[in-house]
Amino acid sequence: MYWIYGIIALGFILVQFLYKGSTSKEVDWNKVKSKMISNRDVKEIVIINKEIAEVYLKPEAIKSDRYEDLKPESGIGPAGPQYHFTIGSVETFESKLEEAEKQFNYSDAESIPVRYKTKSDILGGLMSWFLPLIILIVIWIIIFRRMGPGAGGGAGNIFSVGKSKAKIFDKDTHVKVDFKDVAGLEEAKVEIKEIVDFLKNPKKYTDLGGQIPKGALLVGPPGTGKTLLAKAVAGEANVPFFSISGSDFVEMFVGVGASRVRDLFKQAKEKAPCIVFIDEIDAVGRARGRNPNFGANDERENTLNQLLTEMDGFASNAGVIILAATNRADILDKALLRAGRFDRQIHVELPDLNERREIFKVHMKPLKLDKTINHEFLSKQTPGFSGADIANICNEAALIAARKGKKSVQMQDFMDAIDRIVGGLERKNKIITPMEKKTIAYHEAGHATVSWLLEYANPLVKVTIIPRGRALGAAWYLPEERQITTTEQLFDEMAAALGGRAAEEITFGRISTGALNDLEKVTKQAYAMITYFGMSEQIGNLSFYDSSGQNEFSFVKPYSDKTAELIDQEVKDLVERAYKKAREVLISYKEGHQKLAELLLEKEVIFAEDMEKIFGPRPVTEEEPVLKNEKQKKTANKSTSQKTRSKTPKPVRKTAGKKETS
Repeated sequence: MYWIYGIIALGFILVQFLYKGSTSKEVDWNKVKSKMISNRDVKEIVIINKEIAEVYLKPEAIKSDRYEDLKPESGIGPAGPQYHFTIGSVETFESKLEEAEKQFNYSDAESIPVRYKTKSDILGGLMSWFLPLIILIVIWIIIFRRMGPGAGGGAGNIFSVGKSKAKIFDKDTHVKVDFKDVAGLEEAKVEIKEIVDFLKNPKKYTDLGGQIPKGALLVGPPGTGKTLLAKAVAGEANVPFFSISGSDFVEMFVGVGASRVRDLFKQAKEKAPCIVFIDEIDAVGRARGRNPNFGANDERENTLNQLLTEMDGFASNAGVIILAATNRADILDKALLRAGRFDRQIHVELPDLNERREIFKVHMKPLKLDKTINHEFLSKQTPGFSGADIANICNEAALIAARKGKKSVQMQDFMDAIDRIVGGLERKNKIITPMEKKTIAYHEAGHATVSWLLEYANPLVKVTIIPRGRALGAAWYLPEERQITTTEQLFDEMAAALGGRAAEEITFGRISTGALNDLEKVTKQAYAMITYFGMSEQIGNLSFYDSSGQNEFSFVKPYSDKTAELIDQEVKDLVERAYKKAREVLISYKEGHQKLAELLLEKEVIFAEDMEKIFGPRPVTEEEPVLKNEKQKKTANKSTSQKTRSKTPKPVRKTAGKKETS
């Protein structure tokens, strides 16, 4: 568009330069008579439209010193008149000229020739008509181009507001990501590869009477690689790939979302066989009739209705496969999830130990690594991390190594990167009084002592009293990668979380606001045990968890007020028992707790080895059954894959010194 602006500006400059107009100077009749006619310098006089008299001087007169006010002519075209003046009427002018010639003794041969012209300013008239029109058109174009990206202008034109915004990837714009770049997610890749194979070899499946699936929904937590899988499909499949976000359908204009859905499927049918990928489909696929904004317009529902019709309506979509990704599958409309629209739901879960190792290898390829890097150790240190978290760790480790002036990324850089991502940046210059530092040390030593001595608590990695982020101290734990959790494990974890508050009360006889983070976690965990997992004798085997999301916007609790009182009492009793357990452990091992706190004050950071020197080895939990042969291993793997895997927690840190909030 800037080229057009430049051409218009250049055109105006050229018009002004070419259409020079009159460059003559205005004079009065007395000067013409006394100076020009008297010296016989006038070559001719031209009367324009019976109003203006233009005086043309002889060349030798122009060169003389009598007319210093004349400048050399510039511009394109013949030289114009040098002077001009206004006449009252032609008759009056002619009589004055005749008298002047007689006065200065002009002969008939010397008389000044007079010509008459009638001029019409065509260019000036055109400019006066068309220039305002051109300016209005330019302003109109600029306004709608600026409105386009924010108000549904599509590709910058108000008339393309209903066109699809999908990006098309085909043989000309090929995506370089393939399945080799997607580490882990083996089960998800099997189903995705099968969809790609449907498009490449459809006859192989249709010969047996089968039909190609119409859609697949990728479901999983954020950062697990759903969009990356879709990119790999675009790179592997030799078919056109349409990529669009769910929010691209939603606009301020009524009917635009439905129009864009129609246009998207129209383009897809023309290029079939092809794949359409809708990222974050929950932006447009939220369940109908569950909108908390009462009175809002139903533009989103209209868009969803059009999407449902296009996916499985009367019109045929042969060869068009829909891929969609979301991390909120529970809020999607049931009509969208039924067979015939999204035939398959592919669960993309957080990576396990082996998958994390492969993800580390992928993201470490562009890094200059030291020989001491151990992928196995790093994958064990990052339970609960997603693929995006691991990519962040690798990048952060490279930045830390560069900041320290190293030539390669070492193992310690990766450990520092993990600490920074989990706990935040170290704040070594934060001002802390000696009493506050002692309180933090005993608080963190309380966490470490209780977690080390309880059988089912998470194993400790390290404890620090160096401030990180908003926390004044932290304890790092390494949770087990388990699929189910028992009541004893949850109870011991709660007791370990309350060890800091108990240590403050036992040692100093007072408590502080440093346990805010611990109390928040313990309270939520206790309510989850009682109301979700049925781990209460008084409440019994009841769960008030709503996996379907139907009660998301409900104002009514799914239980009575009497049950609510009972739940509150059970939670209070459970937390109190965990607190007493933490106190008992700290009182029984008071000397070891004090040694640990003093060591923490001295070193500021202690590790599991220091804990073992003070308290001895941790209590041994029940060992996993040893699988003797390959048949048992396969059976165990099969049974595990059939269970619904719960989210694996990240390394837990108990924080102290967090600001009190209301």
